[in-house]
Amino acid sequence: MKTPGFTVAGVLPFAAALPSWLDLAPRQASTITVDLTKTYQTMDGFGCSFAFQRANLITNMSDKVKQRYLLDILFNTTSGAGLSIVRNGIGSSPDSSSDHMNTFAPKNPGGPKAAPQYSWDGKDSGQLFVSQEAYNTYGVRQIYGDAWSAPGYMKTNNNENNGGTLCGVPGTNCQSGDWRQAYADYLVQYVKYYGEAGVPVTKIGFLNEPEFSPGYAGMNSNGAQAADFIKIFYATLQAANLTSQVGIGCCESEGWGNQVNMLNAIKSANAESMLSVVTSHTYTGGSNSPMNTKVPVWLSEQCDLNGGWTTAWYSGGGAGEGYTWANNIYNAVTATQVSGYLYWEGVQWPSPNTNEKMIKVDQQSPYNIEVSKRLWAFANWSRFVRPGAVRVASSGGSGVKSAAFKNVDGSIAVVVISTGGSASNVSVKVSGGTGTATKATAWVTDASHDCAETTVTVAADGTLSGSVAARSITTYHIPAPEAPPA
Repeated sequence: MKTPGFTVAGVLPFAAALPSWLDLAPRQASTITVDLTKTYQTMDGFGCSFAFQRANLITNMSDKVKQRYLLDILFNTTSGAGLSIVRNGIGSSPDSSSDHMNTFAPKNPGGPKAAPQYSWDGKDSGQLFVSQEAYNTYGVRQIYGDAWSAPGYMKTNNNENNGGTLCGVPGTNCQSGDWRQAYADYLVQYVKYYGEAGVPVTKIGFLNEPEFSPGYAGMNSNGAQAADFIKIFYATLQAANLTSQVGIGCCESEGWGNQVNMLNAIKSANAESMLSVVTSHTYTGGSNSPMNTKVPVWLSEQCDLNGGWTTAWYSGGGAGEGYTWANNIYNAVTATQVSGYLYWEGVQWPSPNTNEKMIKVDQQSPYNIEVSKRLWAFANWSRFVRPGAVRVASSGGSGVKSAAFKNVDGSIAVVVISTGGSASNVSVKVSGGTGTATKATAWVTDASHDCAETTVTVAADGTLSGSVAARSITTYHIPAPEAPPA
């Protein structure tokens, strides 16, 4: 939705005059059956990145009301998207010009064995403030730091940009020496800096799109080279007594196929058990089946890089439309069985005028804000499918598809997406539980609603009845059964 001035309301008000699709009488309801006894993956959550100084749009905002609005719209579980994963970029640049992410080790200390010259600015390209707010104000507990590159002097090309490989991994021969341990120490120090600021980093990565050599920060690696560094990095985390707090993620491949190849090499090197999460993008290819690993998998970055900026929910199925992203998340969670799903940037300035961000924010006062429907597609998942939720079986329903989850607190979320241009009446029956639902809420996002509460009824046997609007996403939330009186 466009915000020409400013409105603090987090969701659109529910109309007093109900639209025709909420009239439950004329159509026969089809039944969605949820089976709590059949389980799939455990969810880590949903989120986005604030890398390349995008966080500064929030951190440096002088209008504190709008600053709070942006934080709310991203992380608030009652008025916003309720995102539960923050992905930050670990800097490698010697400066902060343009959108560079500055490193806290900008100078070569004289070799990999020399004492590092760390200089922490307490800001981290604006990401520390956003992380502190996410952690302290909104209860986000999944803070992920990912390095696009090591500092340039640690690499074969002596540059943070244009690819290059970490000196010391197999296949490299650098006159400057072996920088693997120095890079592992550097990443551990990043975790320590955030910890000192009250933000425990829980996941850390050391690569981003390692098959790609862009003109910005990046570092090449194959699977064998990644496995070699993982062993050193894991031992370094162990020595720092950090393995109970933070786990290693790898490898943020540009496409699913390359990530599978890298994972196979990591397995062959007996390093899979040292990973906490496998991370991949799908820009150059995705998948319709789970990755073969015992480690949770995140689709850790995806967006529409090419389409012109849109706040539309549906206008033909465009790559940037909200309804498209409701379905993208569904496919990743159900078919690929990912445990985490992250959009690329949460906020970004207007240029380029593409859909690589969920919220467009002007850099200068009056800080005009436009929230895309992609964010509200995320809200119908993230607000109700909380970290630790276990996906359970769901089936049935006419004109809809569904995914169901049991949260750690015992509540149940059933996400239902319309598959066509007609509204569908649905009933939701839950089996395999220990109690009968006595109350529930329902929340709809479509062209005119932003995760807004809608009508649901609960029968004496616990069956939910409601309506799913044409081309919409509706989430039914059943609270945990109340404990019997003492």
